[in-house]
Amino acid sequence: MDFDAIILGAGGAGLLAAATAGQAGARVLMIDHADRPGKKILISGGGRCNFTNTGTVPERFLSENPHFAKSALSRYTQWDFLSLVESHGIAWHEKTLGQLFCDGSARQIVAMLLDECRKGEVEVRLSTPIGEIGHSDGRFQLAGARAPALVIATGGPSIPKMGATGVAYDLARRFGLKVVPPRPALVPLTLGQDEVMFRELSGVACPVRARVRDVSFEEAALFTHRGLSGPAILQVSSYWRPGDEVSLRLLPDAAGRLKAARRDMPRAHLKAALAQHLPARLAEAMAGRIGLAKELGNLADTEIDAAASTLEALTFRPTGTEGYAKAEVTAGGIDTDDLSSKTMEARRVPGLYAIGEAVDVTGWLGGYNFQWAWSSGVAAGRAIAERLAQGG
Repeated sequence: MDFDAIILGAGGAGLLAAATAGQAGARVLMIDHADRPGKKILISGGGRCNFTNTGTVPERFLSENPHFAKSALSRYTQWDFLSLVESHGIAWHEKTLGQLFCDGSARQIVAMLLDECRKGEVEVRLSTPIGEIGHSDGRFQLAGARAPALVIATGGPSIPKMGATGVAYDLARRFGLKVVPPRPALVPLTLGQDEVMFRELSGVACPVRARVRDVSFEEAALFTHRGLSGPAILQVSSYWRPGDEVSLRLLPDAAGRLKAARRDMPRAHLKAALAQHLPARLAEAMAGRIGLAKELGNLADTEIDAAASTLEALTFRPTGTEGYAKAEVTAGGIDTDDLSSKTMEARRVPGLYAIGEAVDVTGWLGGYNFQWAWSSGVAAGRAIAERLAQGG
């Protein structure tokens, strides 16, 4: 069977790319090995799908080429996707830091995208293995179909229990595209046996400023039996590389606060002063780590300043991450040097496109990666339609 485009992957990027091209008149086939579409969408945001972020700007995306995402993000914005959501009558709300969620269920987003695909008369084949891909005479052949355009929208290997694989990279290499080494991102960090204090705090959460190199985020951190998690840690994990130190600011203006405590409660000990600002278990652990046994009234300024420096920059060196099993997304991927930033088409393979998580563009936590899926998907969908209109 002949189509104008075959899209591999029925995730967010693939669904919107298919709908965009289909509604513009292209005959589109979408293939996925999974038994239902949008599996990652369904589990996102606690089942309510953090579908975009009002603060979406290119600077909040990681890539070997930090400028690559600008074109797609500017031509299909968070406001464009929000308009689509509202046109389907989906109620939504904004949480902290510009994160937008469905009031109801993530199923509404999948249903919306499938409805958009139906409007474009997209043929959807699920539980269908990709198999061998042929390419000759300007046509891609696979799964008994052929088309002049092929879109890689199979995502990355994060959350393998959902069926995620690294097939996008195999396909890219098959056609001569380079791949930036993929790695887990937005993922908990693990700590070694020497960081016993952290394991003893398993289950404790508190607001922090987490920093790696020159990047920092102010959100919550969660101590776990394996290391650290929580939004602030997930954010810095995307920037962390093996060997890097991570620091946590547990108490802003720690010196000022401790000196105030010395003045107001001179008979108390450090643990009591810290417990005014930190969870009780963390206050106890930090007091033990700092090791000042004297009453606050007997502490010299130099002792308080030394304690404050620990509280404002508690440093540790992660041993690694919890891997793709716990990673929300994959950093790295198909090298943007080989793609057009406007169309997402491979520069040296006419008709081949790559979108979404498969590409070396990774957003911050909070709806940014979905926005990249929507923006890159629309870019490819429009390009396919334009190519068809021009007789390509």
